[in-house]
Amino acid sequence: MRHQAFFDPQTSTLTYVVYEPDTRDAVVIDPVLDYEPVGSTTSTTRLEEVAAFVRAHQLRVHYAIETHAHADHLSGAQWLRRELGARVAVGARIVEVQRVFQRIFDLPASFRVDGGQFDRLLVDGEPLSAGSLDLEIIATPGHTPACVSLRIGDAVFTGDAVFIEDYGTGRCDFPCGSADALYTSVHERLYSLPDATRVFVGHDYQPGGRALRSETTIGRLKASNVQLSAATTRAEFVKFRGERDATLSAPRLLYPSVQVNVDAGRLPAADAHGIRRFRIPVNLGRATRDDGSPVDG
Repeated sequence: MRHQAFFDPQTSTLTYVVYEPDTRDAVVIDPVLDYEPVGSTTSTTRLEEVAAFVRAHQLRVHYAIETHAHADHLSGAQWLRRELGARVAVGARIVEVQRVFQRIFDLPASFRVDGGQFDRLLVDGEPLSAGSLDLEIIATPGHTPACVSLRIGDAVFTGDAVFIEDYGTGRCDFPCGSADALYTSVHERLYSLPDATRVFVGHDYQPGGRALRSETTIGRLKASNVQLSAATTRAEFVKFRGERDATLSAPRLLYPSVQVNVDAGRLPAADAHGIRRFRIPVNLGRATRDDGSPVDG
């Protein structure tokens, strides 16, 4: 198995093409559709980079796999579906995320909350074959309920569950997130893999301005992850994660991203005027007057 990483500096997202060079079977993990919120415009620069690599190596992309419904970038899965014939897959618990955000965005009754927008729903422990590539699905909820990690040979692709050891783990303050569940996912599931297992992360925020890194190992994470090492107790992590998350701002592309990603990477349908529109809640979770002031203020 070989891989090629692609980095989106706007969202610090890592996209991976994973492939077998002999058979040319491949999957793409966490593809990014470019989105500029000022002017609300999309473009396909990052996706075209991925497609150029795929075509140069004459790869057959069987799946575009989402490790979860991302809150910081729009998925490019539908573009890969159209351009490369990739089927779109996500963790089976996406249905829980869809139900929550159907209410938050007041999506129409026709919006499906059974995961039917995706070609494949991934279940913990099941094998997934992409031609000659064999993947194992490891459910790693906590950041979101639908998070999965993908074990391929001696490597595991962890999405937002755990990052390079000098940064830590994913946040757990989104709807249905759980620091307790993330502790189980990382400490008890991922850290049970052999220490030599290569780990490929979903983001690299380059703390301290260091050079980009996409890869570490289970052994390094267990020894020195700054937020969750092998020595960290559940109570310590849950306390830390709760306090840390309370200080974090919402991701810059939160509402457009989730709205697209729970629908398998599809933009909102055009209205009667031919315009696609996002639904953006205001002051979510806080009652507000017409003038913008809090009701309890």
